[in-house]
Amino acid sequence: MVPTNKDTTQNNILELSIQISLSGLSFCILNRNPQTVTFLKTVSFGKQLIPFEALDQLKHFFDTESALQQDFNEVRVIHDNNLSTLVPKSLFNEEHLADYLKFNSKILKSDFITFDSIEINRSENVYVPYININNYIYDKFGDFTFKHVSTVLIEEILKTEKNLETTKAYVNVSNDHFEILIVKNGKLLLYNSFAYRTKEDFIYYILFCLEQLKLSPETTNLIFLGDIDANDELYVIAYKYIRLVFLGKREDNYKYDFNAQPLNAHSNYTIIKSF
Repeated sequence: MVPTNKDTTQNNILELSIQISLSGLSFCILNRNPQTVTFLKTVSFGKQLIPFEALDQLKHFFDTESALQQDFNEVRVIHDNNLSTLVPKSLFNEEHLADYLKFNSKILKSDFITFDSIEINRSENVYVPYININNYIYDKFGDFTFKHVSTVLIEEILKTEKNLETTKAYVNVSNDHFEILIVKNGKLLLYNSFAYRTKEDFIYYILFCLEQLKLSPETTNLIFLGDIDANDELYVIAYKYIRLVFLGKREDNYKYDFNAQPLNAHSNYTIIKSF
């Protein structure tokens, strides 16, 4: 990416990452000199918005949050939605992006469709980004990079599991949806995303995924990331039905300013891992 808005006077190398969903926003600023997260904020809308309303919220925070009004060397956007699907590289044809998505996602003829290359498992992640968000970020900052949230999860978790032989289900929890990845012998067996309203919805989808792969809740490790802790009702019900339940770790090497501390070692996983 071409660096934009460099701040050379303070020797800062500031990078901004923004995660966008229709239920909330997350912001993270990393100072590469010296590898310190200086700003971290997550905002819940309290309900599902439409993309234009989400853009209005994003504009509001850029207008009112002083930390977001700095100069940034790099800007990243993570699109967090369920409009994505994985295609093996050997079967991929860029001319058929809509065909890959239409079988498991509701898309419109006007939707812009793109893809991320995931080299670690030789696949292409086809998805619909929030194009109005991308246009706004480009107008504001110039060149930037963007990915789908599942790309970040798959890349980072497969790196972690590369040389391991256990079977693990990773669940990245947000306040109204979650992503699940199931990995065995360092290989991705399943990725999916589910919206939930109750703890019963939540555990049903997890158990359903295990059942489809004929994996036992007695022997499969369930690793939680994101917006959850051991006192959460989601954790409690999962522990009721699955024997081996753990809280994961980001395993990052960043320092954190006092006012930019993550809630715990597994929270804010995708936005911090996007750097």
